[in-house]
Amino acid sequence: MSIDINLSSIRQEISQLETEHQRDVGSVSLIAVSKKKPVADIQSAIRCGQQHFGENYLQEAIDKIRTINNPDIFWHFIGPIQSNKTTAIAEHFHWVHTIDRIKIAKRLNEARPVDLDNLNVCIQINISGEDSKSGIHPAQAEAFIKDLTKFEKLTVRGLMTLPAPAEEYAKQLAPFTAMQGLLSQLKSIAPTMDTLS
Repeated sequence: MSIDINLSSIRQEISQLETEHQRDVGSVSLIAVSKKKPVADIQSAIRCGQQHFGENYLQEAIDKIRTINNPDIFWHFIGPIQSNKTTAIAEHFHWVHTIDRIKIAKRLNEARPVDLDNLNVCIQINISGEDSKSGIHPAQAEAFIKDLTKFEKLTVRGLMTLPAPAEEYAKQLAPFTAMQGLLSQLKSIAPTMDTLS
């Protein structure tokens, strides 16, 4: 399936689901995961109006960001973060979705260039309590966010999770409902929080 047809189909499905679940039109944003995809494919998606791209292989992503060099595109880092990669992430990305250690947040804050807007960050929550998954426990989120809000070059935008797979719809929905409740609860600490990833 071609990129334009695929994107059109996904956008139509998102629009239908927004209506079905009484969501505001346009309230769901699509991040195209472009890791391992060639620049030509990303450029095709951009021509179709796609603006948000997710990457988790750092050097590959930096090469793409520099080659594409488009100020209208937003780059999201969606992978685990090693300490030695924080400077490059802070210098090249608009969003980071996998914050679960204050040490990493501190390094990102210190490395964020002064001429760039704040780095948007999402806190990774281990909503299903899986030992194999990264992320903080929901009960730790309030204290974690209070620490995060001290960093002047980071803007706390929301929460991210990778819940345990489930076949039944009710079991698929439950962790996301819990995340929505947690986000609502935490907005009093960080009013900039508006995103579930």
